[in-house]
Amino acid sequence: MSAPHIPVLLNEVMDAMQPAAGKTLVDGTFGAGGYSRALLGGGAAVIAFDRDPSARKFAEGLPADRFRLVERRFSELDDETGDGAIDGVVLDIGVSSMQLDEAERGFSFMRDGPLDMRMAADGPTAADLVNEAEPEEIARILYVYGEERESRRIARAIVRRRDERPFSRTLELAEFIEKTLGGRRGAKVHPATRSFQAIRIAVNEELSELEAGLAAAERALKTDGRLCVVTFHSLEDRIVKTFLAVRAGKTPGGSRHAPPAHAAATPSFQLLFNGAQGPSEAELAANPRARSAKLRAAVRTDAPAWRVAA
Repeated sequence: MSAPHIPVLLNEVMDAMQPAAGKTLVDGTFGAGGYSRALLGGGAAVIAFDRDPSARKFAEGLPADRFRLVERRFSELDDETGDGAIDGVVLDIGVSSMQLDEAERGFSFMRDGPLDMRMAADGPTAADLVNEAEPEEIARILYVYGEERESRRIARAIVRRRDERPFSRTLELAEFIEKTLGGRRGAKVHPATRSFQAIRIAVNEELSELEAGLAAAERALKTDGRLCVVTFHSLEDRIVKTFLAVRAGKTPGGSRHAPPAHAAATPSFQLLFNGAQGPSEAELAANPRARSAKLRAAVRTDAPAWRVAA
């Protein structure tokens, strides 16, 4: 089955990963398989991870002698690979176009569907969160994960409404948030955008998964192995930027999402390039969804993996 969506920053990721025969690479976020196909095309063997059961159909036809799909979180990748055994890890963070386009998954308010948002098939749904969480917790989620300045106002309104009738559909919640905030008033961005992002991140524990996944990749990579991470919004990018800067021996100032960190061990990574790479004009013309994508990459040193605080 051919992949239905265009993998973002594919050329840049392939340049950084350098797939070749004899290498074993990890695609930590398989999705529709775009990166895995390109890595396999370069001659490498690929171990792919995805907790979404719907991803398995995109693995059909891939070479069984060089490809394996593991239906687990990418934060558990080193449990499958072992320490110091992998030549490269690529992570494409966040919700995929495939998930956004499937109304029944409930990720997008552009299509009506059940208020679900789960990447895996288990655990609490978005409906469970908005209908059961305390108002203070809802406000915290909207503010921290969505950077929504009207978080308290939205949370109070959600609680008042759910006491009368629980939320169950995506458009129902989106229209309610829009009404709560006074409508669009000509705004290009839908008023529910930040709230939907925040709820999705909370339901899937995406930021803690990213932090754990970066540490797992550090353990799994060989000396000179490559780590490439593609992000789509500032919360993810701050985590990746801070992780790589600290592991490369730098000490960034931090933010409310990533407190100041202090170097405490021999650098385990060397930055492959300074800053982040973004999409080319040609890619933006072909795939507008790539506009906010950023790639950061680093090379594993021979230093031991850093100890992760409990």
